[in-house]
Amino acid sequence: MFAVNGSLARFLLDDGISAAHLSQLRATLSFVLLAGALALFDRGRLRIARADVPRMAWLGIAGLALVQLTYFLAIERLPISVALVVQFTGPMLVLLWLRAVHGRRLRPSLYGAVALSVAGSALVVEIYDGGGRFDTLGIVFAFGGAVTFAIYLVASERAGHAYDAFTTLAWGFGFASLFWLLISPPWTFPWGDFATAGHLALGAGVVLVGTLVPFLLTVAALRHLPAARVGVVATLEPVLATVIAWVIHGEGLVGAQIAGGLLVVAAVGWVQTHAPAREVEAVPAAWGVERWSRWLKPRAQPPKTHVKDPPPR
Repeated sequence: MFAVNGSLARFLLDDGISAAHLSQLRATLSFVLLAGALALFDRGRLRIARADVPRMAWLGIAGLALVQLTYFLAIERLPISVALVVQFTGPMLVLLWLRAVHGRRLRPSLYGAVALSVAGSALVVEIYDGGGRFDTLGIVFAFGGAVTFAIYLVASERAGHAYDAFTTLAWGFGFASLFWLLISPPWTFPWGDFATAGHLALGAGVVLVGTLVPFLLTVAALRHLPAARVGVVATLEPVLATVIAWVIHGEGLVGAQIAGGLLVVAAVGWVQTHAPAREVEAVPAAWGVERWSRWLKPRAQPPKTHVKDPPPR
């Protein structure tokens, strides 16, 4: 579904709708639909602990609003599949973060599966033949998308320790909508760009097919699988995006791309057939730094020995 989103969004971007306004549309309508459904049918799932409000704000702004914005800014300047393969180095960033910050000793084959999925994606998008196709600023936005995608995976897995996908995303999209409300007030939104039936249908597709449903499925998966593994499965998106772009936009498909797609499928197959070692792969529930915390704790002082006064003579 995320792969379909890129093609649908490309039509709107090519017609002059900005990446920021399209990101705002996705977040705001997703929030309205989710929060409205929960308010009508299960209001209790809208309640979260007060301590979790800043965490949901971090997920909503850094993990939802910015991951969408950086992606749309990237595909304004790059082919859809190129932007995706750069963005989907995010799972490797998660693994490196777990190793460097939290001192986790992850199995080498997990690094191999992530690297294999990225290499396969690179073949799919023909990185080796990108002459004239790459824009420096577009690559910067795509790498920004990788960082924010990693934040989204980690923050969503953490939220999943206490809340289901509907609660997590209702709050996450709520804060994303608030972010866009401050950046782009409603009176500046180009309502006229969605006056035609075609643009309304594309906008609805971007919100429902390209945002709400796939985000719900991904966050639900993060309650059962570690973030890096979900990210590996998500690297199927460049493969599917290339196939869809081949069908819809007429972009070519050659043998190396097919081989790359098979590498991605092999990486996803490894994830599916090897049980996760949750004690080392799972994102820590605490927001502190495990590895460095021992250096921040005051050292225990040896117990003081009390010397008794000599008895009076």
